[in-house]
Amino acid sequence: MKVAVIGLGYVGTVTSAVLASSGHEVCAVDVNPSKVAMLVDGRSPVIEPGLEDLVRAMTASGSLSATNDPRVALEGAESSLVCVGTPSSSTGRTDLQFVIRAVEDIGRHLREMGSGNNFHSVIVRSTVPPGTIEDVVQPALNAVIGALPVAVGAGMCPEFLREGSALSDFYSSPLTVIGTTDIRVAESVQRLFAFLGDPVRVVTPRIAESLKYACNAFHATKITFANEMGRLLRQFGVDAREVMDIFCEDTKLNISSAYLSPGFAFGGSCLPKDLRSLLYGAQINFLDLPLLSGVVQSNSLAVSAVIDRVVESDARSVALLGLSFKMLSDDLRESPYVMLAETLIGKGFDVRIYDPIVEPSKLVGANRDFVISKLPHLGRLLGTDPSEVLRGADLALVSSSDQSVIAALRAHPPKMIIDMCGRLGADLEALTGYEGVAWDCLPSPQPEVLQC
Repeated sequence: MKVAVIGLGYVGTVTSAVLASSGHEVCAVDVNPSKVAMLVDGRSPVIEPGLEDLVRAMTASGSLSATNDPRVALEGAESSLVCVGTPSSSTGRTDLQFVIRAVEDIGRHLREMGSGNNFHSVIVRSTVPPGTIEDVVQPALNAVIGALPVAVGAGMCPEFLREGSALSDFYSSPLTVIGTTDIRVAESVQRLFAFLGDPVRVVTPRIAESLKYACNAFHATKITFANEMGRLLRQFGVDAREVMDIFCEDTKLNISSAYLSPGFAFGGSCLPKDLRSLLYGAQINFLDLPLLSGVVQSNSLAVSAVIDRVVESDARSVALLGLSFKMLSDDLRESPYVMLAETLIGKGFDVRIYDPIVEPSKLVGANRDFVISKLPHLGRLLGTDPSEVLRGADLALVSSSDQSVIAALRAHPPKMIIDMCGRLGADLEALTGYEGVAWDCLPSPQPEVLQC
């Protein structure tokens, strides 16, 4: 298919060359005449291993060209890929002026040329904040095109390229995602990237836009985590490189999807204690570890945020379904749900508790001592039937997805449910009073997967 690529920066040049090498006819556009001249001459405007040779071969074959005139690039093109810069200001705000200008140029030239019965997909590859496609790109297209019968749709297709390994990253991308509400845009992306042989996941534009930010934030966090561990362990004469090499061998918990589900705070007998121990080691060695210190603060904020939501509601009676720090355990040590119950009781709420595992008579040792210090009247607060605990409750805080809990919620739904685990099921999430602890009240639609 014929494709217009808007922007000859890093992403645009790599994308142009790879798509041209995969059988597409690509015409790249840039306002900088030097970049255009370099590509026309078979040279890459950016430095990347292997890219110069690929650009030279593709321009020589005629499958890759460049121009300063968007109309030339858009003539006969089925899709346009917006790969312009999205710099941030000193406050962090993303500057979308180049995206808006590119989209308006595309819309204006499509309007002038007329698309007939052909459909044109405007696909944003630049990293943009959630809401950009719906609130900025689509309105900009509509404003320029007006009421003219030009068939055009928009979507977000994030890239996952690392400088220094962009070509191999492109050909072995971990996933291909298109965020759009127009199936025709999704089908365009499917055809565009069919050479990868991987399925295309279709999601909402905001999911696709958010995904790139989540990935980059996590990469930055991993680098900072490794560096903080290195600074600390060096004080103990430990080679952190060897520690992290072994650390990364654990693909069940460490390098995996484990612990990466949005939800409530962590607790238990290990994580809080060991994190405090690390931070103490940093303190006595006069080291500042802001990432790990921030983990403690962020975990506390997760608890206080839920407390604030309960206080701001009109509820007075609260059912807490799940008390241990995690399901299938009776460990109450530093459970955030114990802290939640303790605080709400202190604020005058009528709190009733159900946990399918916890039995006060069977608690021993440090586990028993902790809950007695926090909830000395647990025996009186703890019910044996979730339906009885829910009866008369204005609000339910639910961390357990035990079948007894699910059944009781279906039979006796309170006016408000705050889901702390995300495993309650679609029927309960559809209730009017349902809220996720860290997600919207309405669940996102399940992604569609198009097979390449």
